[in-house]
Amino acid sequence: MTGRARARSRGRARGPEGATPGAPPPPQVPPQEPQRPGAELVGRGRQRMAPGALGAETVFQISAGFQQVKIGERGGRRRDFYDTGINTRQAMEHVRESKTGVSGSPIELRANFFRLVSRPQWVLYQYHVDFNPPMEARRLRSALLFQHEEALGSARTFDGAALFLPQRLQQTETVLFSETKHGEKVKITVTLTNELPPTSPVCLQFYNIIFRRILRTLNMQQIGRHYYNPQDPLNIPQHRLTIWPGFTTTILQYESSIMLSMDVSHKVLRSETVLSFMGSLRQQSGPQRFVEACTRELVGLGVLTKYNNKMYRIDDIAWDQTPTNTFKRGDTDISFKDYYRMQYGLEVTDDNQILLVSNVKRLGPSGQPPPGPALLVPEFCYMTGLTDKMRNDYNIMKDLASHTRLTPEQRESRLSRFIGNIHRSADVQKELGNWGLNFDSKLLELRARVLPAERIMQGSRTYEYNPWAADWSKEMRGLSLINSRPLENWMMFYTPRNYEQAQALLQTLGRVSGPLGIRLQRAVMIEYEDKQESLLRALQQNVGPGTQMVVCILATNRKDKYDCVKKYLCVECPTPSQCVLARTLGRPQALMTIATKIALQMNCKMGGELWSVEIPLKQLMVVGIDCYHDISAGRRSIGALVASLNPGMSRWFSKCVLQSRGQEIMDSLKGALEGALVAWRRYNDGLPARIMVYRDGVGDGMLQSVADYEVAQILECLRAVGTDYKPRLTVVVVKKRVSTRFFARIDGKLANPPPGTVVDIEVTRPEWYDFFIVSQAVRMGSVAPTHYNVVYDSSGLKPDHMQRLTYKLCHMYFNWQGIIRVPAPCQYAHKLAFLVGQSLHREPSSNLDDLLFYL
Repeated sequence: MTGRARARSRGRARGPEGATPGAPPPPQVPPQEPQRPGAELVGRGRQRMAPGALGAETVFQISAGFQQVKIGERGGRRRDFYDTGINTRQAMEHVRESKTGVSGSPIELRANFFRLVSRPQWVLYQYHVDFNPPMEARRLRSALLFQHEEALGSARTFDGAALFLPQRLQQTETVLFSETKHGEKVKITVTLTNELPPTSPVCLQFYNIIFRRILRTLNMQQIGRHYYNPQDPLNIPQHRLTIWPGFTTTILQYESSIMLSMDVSHKVLRSETVLSFMGSLRQQSGPQRFVEACTRELVGLGVLTKYNNKMYRIDDIAWDQTPTNTFKRGDTDISFKDYYRMQYGLEVTDDNQILLVSNVKRLGPSGQPPPGPALLVPEFCYMTGLTDKMRNDYNIMKDLASHTRLTPEQRESRLSRFIGNIHRSADVQKELGNWGLNFDSKLLELRARVLPAERIMQGSRTYEYNPWAADWSKEMRGLSLINSRPLENWMMFYTPRNYEQAQALLQTLGRVSGPLGIRLQRAVMIEYEDKQESLLRALQQNVGPGTQMVVCILATNRKDKYDCVKKYLCVECPTPSQCVLARTLGRPQALMTIATKIALQMNCKMGGELWSVEIPLKQLMVVGIDCYHDISAGRRSIGALVASLNPGMSRWFSKCVLQSRGQEIMDSLKGALEGALVAWRRYNDGLPARIMVYRDGVGDGMLQSVADYEVAQILECLRAVGTDYKPRLTVVVVKKRVSTRFFARIDGKLANPPPGTVVDIEVTRPEWYDFFIVSQAVRMGSVAPTHYNVVYDSSGLKPDHMQRLTYKLCHMYFNWQGIIRVPAPCQYAHKLAFLVGQSLHREPSSNLDDLLFYL
């Protein structure tokens, strides 16, 4: 059993005495999903299981209900709606008037934005709605309230707690009476809480609520955050896959106007249920290993329940629960089998199937604790996403890409067609007309700039590359590196059946290393049996303090063997290592290219330097920060910090720290930043005058924490160095997961913008010092820009200099001979955190701090 599977399955090995029953809901609550009790609230609404298996006597809680909170405080992780209300630009005097750069050549672009051409100019009235007796089910609340159309009017929006009306009711508090279909009398109190002018930020959230209703009017189904169209599926029958096309939408205030940002999204579904998958898994693994295999394959997987079109994550498996078990529904006991028949008209065909556990993140009803985790029937859960085996299947990924990787013309066509449907739909136009809303029918057009291409400095030579390809792998061939490390004492481990591939790699490395300026001695060849124990024993017996590099040829891509190599050589016996799959070496025609990349990686891992670009700023230290959540250790966070050590940004200091769950990342990384400053002083005989921090891994709702807490922690760390030390500090939040897309018209066709395209007008936010850079060149689909948000800046750098420096750093990632999507220190920090979270689960040895050993 792997560490991850073992950690996930611990709960089911303990006795039932640890479980605590959850409180059942009031009798009048219509149930939704059966809930598992004994949940402990952890962090931001997440739940941890009470230890122990589920006994037959356990009381089950059902229905998540709705908590009475403000509109901006609901929705779990989205309660900070796209980080609205955070004004970091006002504190930066040098960009308060303008944050727009001027360098580069102009280019005309289109963006996936639609202007809000008209919006209401009247006051929007917000009311709080209270039900007595309490009604937790949102649909029931809406149905009871909307029985009073005469009093409320036809233009209304209700999200379960807040009611929005375009006109004011006669009374500040209006009392209404409704009746359920069971004859129960319900008192509804509607209380005026706010009068919102058109400029209020709450109006933006209101516009988003209206637009989500429009998507439902167009028969789209919400799954997670986004909406999809199950009536227009894209089927790939040969792989048993179905794709639901959909859209991501957001309405926000941008530089000069409110706009709708819309992008194409896809949800990949597998046409097999969890039950059928478990059946095939039992046949493959056998009854004895079924529990282990099932836990390993299913826990952490996302599934879709088509009876309510909701996504769930499988967090555990209730091995002692079947559909014949019962739970409390009101005052009576009901089996899961009967519940699904009565609630959804679904018949359970296998009474012996075990149930799945999902930690539902919704908030509980007002005044009550959050609901327990939901129990799901595998027969009604459909697999979503792709397995690792599928991702490694070239044919599956190729067929998927043909449907999901849309070219700029295809993406623009789909967006234009959808906005056209909105304008042609009478029901949608009536809804928008009731509120005085109207959207433009054309994509936003704007003017951007293309930064000049950088010159690459390698050894004693400087050369240019094709700016449209953003790649210099051909140009660098045959040129010496800036600093190459001689490889004199190194070892190559191989299995008996991979002997020929090992010899071919050794000979080819000898041929390619000379032109790169790498002095390469013959490796010590060590054979091991294709077993993890044999490999570890061979490493322990042969690798010593004087070993410069270890190359392991692995027969398969089994994770346990890779982890075994990395754990031993990164923690116990710190030595740079390079793992190579045997099948990678099985293509003789590509062996020269493969060997060149391996030689470059090996050189980097030993402290070599490959290339550089011109960095005009002197005494500058660039820092990249990223984090990774280690699922096998209870989602413990791993923070990684990587800092430059020389003016050319070709030497790096790396430090990774493991932090407890819920701990702020900078608490752990302060020591790592201090270590980086010590290393800088050792390399440069002084401290940096400027420090630029690129903070990656910041999701929606986390910006306030970075701006308020993390910046303060960095400043505190710098003050601890010395009272007289006051470097100029810049902190930039880097965001890769953005829905913004840009299109350029080139040679009469819509295409991707060239690498180096900078956008700092129209689609940026007025309260932020932010900009977009398109730094990659993609061969398929539409290129995704990266969003940069400067949350703190005492450097006084002009926007031009900030943008140019950021683009330069995208050239400095030594694992790719081209421009990458984020600055190199961010990518290095990501690689380090990923290695520790996936394979090591411990801090690497400090002996490797000055090496890029994780490439």
